Amino acid sequence: MDNTADFDEFVRARGDALLRYGYVLAGNSEDAADLVQEALARLGDAWPRVRKKDDPEGYVRTTMVRLHITAWRRRHREDLVATVPEGGRFDHYGDADLWAELQQLPRKMRAVLVLRYYEDLSDEKIAEILGVSRGTVRSQAARALDKLRIKRVLQEAR
Repeated sequence: MDNTADFDEFVRARGDALLRYGYVLAGNSEDAADLVQEALARLGDAWPRVRKKDDPEGYVRTTMVRLHITAWRRRHREDLVATVPEGGRFDHYGDADLWAELQQLPRKMRAVLVLRYYEDLSDEKIAEILGVSRGTVRSQAARALDKLRIKRVLQEAR
């Protein structure tokens, strides 16, 4: 069988399963179809090399996960501002106000923020102290900061 026919057979045989996998990753059918399409396009370019390793589906699934993570990171980047505000980051907060807000966060989120920003520890060290993975440290920090931002926006809107 030539490379094109072999690739076409793979797409016909595993396309639906890959689409379901994409749906689980992305949460909607449009983004899932985009993930599958881009991953299969990349697989098509690397087909002769990947086919020899006997795991083309693993290659496509890994590619889909990486594409999904990249898209998520692009959507969740912070917006940069043209001018830097005067003073420190928490200039309008007193220390008591900041600590009071931190107390309202769940314990793990609060611990991550204190260890990261107050103790100035690396994600690896925080993960070791808390007994969690580095990814958990990063996700807890991001969620905690989002909660604090939302709370500040709601307060400023009043």
